[in-house]
Amino acid sequence: MDIIAAAALIAVGIVAAAVVYARLHGVRPATATSPTAGPTSTDADLTERAASLARREEALAQRELDLEREREGLAEGRQDLTRELERISGLSAARAKQLMLKEVEDQAKHEAARKIRQIEEETKRDADRRVRNILSVCMQRLAAGHAAETTVSVVQLSADDMKGRIIGREGRNIRALENLTGVDFIIDDTPGAVVLSGFDGVRREIARLTLEKLLQDGRIHPARIEETYYQAKSELEGHIVELGEVAVFEAGVQGLHPELIKLLGRLKFRTSYGQNVLAHSIEVSRLAAMMAEELGASAKTARRAALLHDIGKAVTHEIEGPHALVGGELARKYGESEAVAHAMEAHHNEVEPQTIEAVIVQAADALSGARPGARGESLEQYVKRLRDLEQIATRHKGVDKVYAMQAGREIRVMVAPGAIDDDAATLLSYAIAREIEKELEYPGQIKVTVIRESRAVEYAR
Repeated sequence: MDIIAAAALIAVGIVAAAVVYARLHGVRPATATSPTAGPTSTDADLTERAASLARREEALAQRELDLEREREGLAEGRQDLTRELERISGLSAARAKQLMLKEVEDQAKHEAARKIRQIEEETKRDADRRVRNILSVCMQRLAAGHAAETTVSVVQLSADDMKGRIIGREGRNIRALENLTGVDFIIDDTPGAVVLSGFDGVRREIARLTLEKLLQDGRIHPARIEETYYQAKSELEGHIVELGEVAVFEAGVQGLHPELIKLLGRLKFRTSYGQNVLAHSIEVSRLAAMMAEELGASAKTARRAALLHDIGKAVTHEIEGPHALVGGELARKYGESEAVAHAMEAHHNEVEPQTIEAVIVQAADALSGARPGARGESLEQYVKRLRDLEQIATRHKGVDKVYAMQAGREIRVMVAPGAIDDDAATLLSYAIAREIEKELEYPGQIKVTVIRESRAVEYAR
């Protein structure tokens, strides 16, 4: 009985499973048949679907094989095409790829360079426009007086018989005056005047004060001359300090060392190409401050360096070297910052400008000297000096071209490289400098630069 019951349960489970399968797959349940009946319609449908799936799988497999054959055929065709192109061009695929990449790279570089040049040109035009605007505005804002050439002072006399008293017995009075002051006293046929001649403005001013005091006192003899000379010298030193203080105030600079103020005052009695150096320094200071404010630089540094930029001229007769470098050392000695000292040294390119303030001082100095009426030198004298400089250099063998620059402060000599070697170029610069010293009279110093260039030239035919 247990076995029969278990079999019945198994049969019922099989039937239930069949019914569930039929419902899930859309197969209508079969009617009950006898155990001896043939296959049902459900079995036939399942068999047909399985066969259909098998056919589709075969078709897909066949299609995949066909695609693989086509892919292989295309790869072979591409290889044949590559080989044919290599045969026709004479280049391998790797070489052709390299050439193409190189061409693209060159084209990209060319486009980039063209764009850079375009940007540079636009920037330069904008910069030139802005520079002209800044300089014109600064010049309009600053109205300065005109300069006049002066290497002499004139002392008026109340009567011509005073000339004999100035000369003294056997010329002892005039000799005493000239020995003490270092200035030439010219007593000629000019009625009612004595001319004092000398390049040192301070000495000439002391001589003028001395002579005026002697004329007022009426006692003119060597002892009185010496006493009056030292008195005038003491008074002038106090006046020099006052002049320096006034210059500092006008330039708007504070906290300057007393020795620098004194040296500034001495510039009142110095001229450069007819331009008063102290007035020029104040003018440059104002111009530099305006430019610095326009450009966003340090107006304080530019103003200070510009006021002191020519201070080396006050001691150039005592210290050797270019006045720009001498002035820079003096500035450091008396506590000025390195930025100020550097801007002072760079205003004539004795050192390369490293800061915007240095370039501003350089531009302001050039603007002050180049404006109309700033310098009293005539055009004829200026052109003659430049011509003389060029002639001295061109008469040497091997010299190709000569250019006088910076208002005659520098000459650049181009030599033929085949005629002059490096050692000879050094000797040539020395020889030209010595000849200039011997033959010409000029203020300051003149820089002689000999340039020898070697070139290798070949032509593609």
